[in-house]
Amino acid sequence: MDEGMHDDTADRSGADHLSKGEIGKDAVQSTVEAAASAVGEVASIITKAVQDVAGAVGGFATEVFEIREAARKAADEQGD
Repeated sequence: MDEGMHDDTADRSGADHLSKGEIGKDAVQSTVEAAASAVGEVASIITKAVQDVAGAVGGFATEVFEIREAARKAADEQGD
């Protein structure tokens, strides 16, 4: 065999070969990272939604108090 020629299993680009174990580990690592990222995004969306709902409910409660106060004042004025 010529000195410049290599075994068919050698990488012709000169890069190192990864073992099946390393490839599997990298696939699992990438999957876990993607899952963690997705969970983080969903948690962020839920947090924002809860904030928006709390703001809307708080705004509604403020309006109810204002309406009740205005109705009380109107009733007091009618009583005079």
